[in-house]
Amino acid sequence: MFIDTHCHLDDSSLRDRLPDVLAAATVAGVGRFIVPGVEPKGWDDVMALAAGDPRILAAPGVHPLWADRCNDEALCRLETLCREAVAIGEIGLDYTCEDVPREVQQKTLRAQLRLAVTKGLPVLIHCRRAFQDLLLILREEGAERVGGVMHAFSGSVEIAEECIKLGFFISIAGTVTYDNAVRPLELVRRIPLDHLVLETDAPDMTPEPYRGRPNEPAFLVETAKKVAAIKGVSLEAVAAVTTANAERVFKL
Repeated sequence: MFIDTHCHLDDSSLRDRLPDVLAAATVAGVGRFIVPGVEPKGWDDVMALAAGDPRILAAPGVHPLWADRCNDEALCRLETLCREAVAIGEIGLDYTCEDVPREVQQKTLRAQLRLAVTKGLPVLIHCRRAFQDLLLILREEGAERVGGVMHAFSGSVEIAEECIKLGFFISIAGTVTYDNAVRPLELVRRIPLDHLVLETDAPDMTPEPYRGRPNEPAFLVETAKKVAAIKGVSLEAVAAVTTANAERVFKL
């Protein structure tokens, strides 16, 4: 069974039809789901989903786009939620966002990394146009002690290799199936399968042939098929290795 290492099942487009979404995922061979949080006011929904179904695993955190909402109260609450979480996420840096100053994003990232290290939890990392600063912060905060997943990774092979040295897995999303994909294909070609995991980022990043529809965990198989084709291995091999990788990083 595949593990979708990043899907927003709390999004209304999925939550409102969750039984059907989960049933379709089961038929497709996707059996577990890591659901990240993005801001404090959404954490209750994420935790409730996880409490209601053992296949759903919570990873509350503060996304860089909402980094200015990460105050002392939020961090205290996040520390409490760590008891029921498999990771802290999704956290990171996003320099395409000009509404939240980079300094605020960096401060929020560091605070959550320190909490993750203290609690022994891996992290789900979101990064856009900020990889040099991200790598510096990961090293300075000792992130290699917990590792995690580079969510929907968009960096170069060389940056991926630096992340791997820090104990991170590289997550491949639906973009690898796009006709105009370049960097995702190169990543899959050059990064060994035992350093890769799979995700949908549902309801976003819908793979071919479902583009134009909200993404959902059942569509993870299309990404897996593409990875198998690039690697020249069976779909079963991709399922076995990426699932083992996810189980290892999340201690499942």
